[in-house]
Amino acid sequence: MKPTILFLCPHGAAKSVLAAAYFQRLAEQHSLNLHVTFAGTEPDAAVAPAVAALLQSQGVDLSEFTPRLVTKPELESAHRVISMGCDVRALAPGVQVDDWSDVPPVS
Repeated sequence: MKPTILFLCPHGAAKSVLAAAYFQRLAEQHSLNLHVTFAGTEPDAAVAPAVAALLQSQGVDLSEFTPRLVTKPELESAHRVISMGCDVRALAPGVQVDDWSDVPPVS
């Protein structure tokens, strides 16, 4: 099973999407065998239009990019959890989370 890198942002529609897309590209360029995913604590129905337009203009296939609610099992099984504005301590106590709260808004 590939190690999982999980990016989180509140709506799972902008910051975490961008981070996952770019990290996946870098992982592939460096032949790293990783599973990269994203989620939110209060997910939107769709990826933010500006984010979708940017990624599509760069050739990123967004067919599997749908915001979804993060789960306790995926937090517990991820090799690395990177949060941009989400507090998941109550959902998965003891899980180490890298806090990137200083990432500015996408808009």
